[in-house]
Amino acid sequence: MRELLMSLIFILFFSSLVSADNGLISIKSFHDEKITADRLERTLKMKGMTVFTIINHAEGAQKVGKRLRPTILIIFGNPKVGAPLMQCGQSVAIDLPQKALIWEDEEGHVWLSYNDPKYLAKRHGIKGCEEVIKKIENALGNFARKATMP
Repeated sequence: MRELLMSLIFILFFSSLVSADNGLISIKSFHDEKITADRLERTLKMKGMTVFTIINHAEGAQKVGKRLRPTILIIFGNPKVGAPLMQCGQSVAIDLPQKALIWEDEEGHVWLSYNDPKYLAKRHGIKGCEEVIKKIENALGNFARKATMP
């Protein structure tokens, strides 16, 4: 009973920190952008993902004399996950590898955003691959929680 209560509390608490808009899932982080990005990178590598590159857009903006709030893009993937999705709908390759954006909003809150796999399935007309989509949803959600939660 106690476990059920704790799970319910976590779900209610977590759901207040999640936002979905325009095919993006955004989760509010309890950490600054650097720690969130480091935690995500570490989690991805532990789970067998390849981190292809990390782009710090704020540093790039600074190089051309512009100011940008913290904005870090992590590009990652694994053919064990991506290939089955592309078999379901080859055009989804335009949205792969996966990307996670760690960014700071106008109020100083840090968010981790990524593409909603259901949105990608809809965008690319993928049907009959619910198991693959669910697996990706679960993995991305777990990665995001490990990076953003206390």
